[in-house]
Amino acid sequence: MAIGSFDGRSHQAPMADMNVVPLVDVMLVLLVIFIVTAPLLTHSVKIDLPRASSSANITKPAHIEFGIRAGGELFWNGEGLALADLGPRFAAAAKQQPQPELHIRADRNARYESVAEVMSAAAKAGLTRIGFVTDPQRT
Repeated sequence: MAIGSFDGRSHQAPMADMNVVPLVDVMLVLLVIFIVTAPLLTHSVKIDLPRASSSANITKPAHIEFGIRAGGELFWNGEGLALADLGPRFAAAAKQQPQPELHIRADRNARYESVAEVMSAAAKAGLTRIGFVTDPQRT
């Protein structure tokens, strides 16, 4: 609040302070409004739902463990495989119902090109569920 005098001899500079009282008043009014209306927003309807007992379906889809070594050797569920044999194997797997998941286990030093070729062959054959298997980080 500015306090001044009627003395014309002394000239004072205008006050540069901001009056925050109206701001505080508005914030307190909003706070009260939110406190009053918050319990009304959580109103729910009690419904007596029917009870049924069932067990969870634990069937997991089949998957293909595909390994790639650092030297470029390929393995289909532990069995050695040539790059030329990938297309027919992936095509046969893509026709199965439900479609199996392809789990790629690539050596850390395997070339990216080898992994990309395997993924490309799987995608061309129609396999859509492809994932990478990694070891958890050891600390």
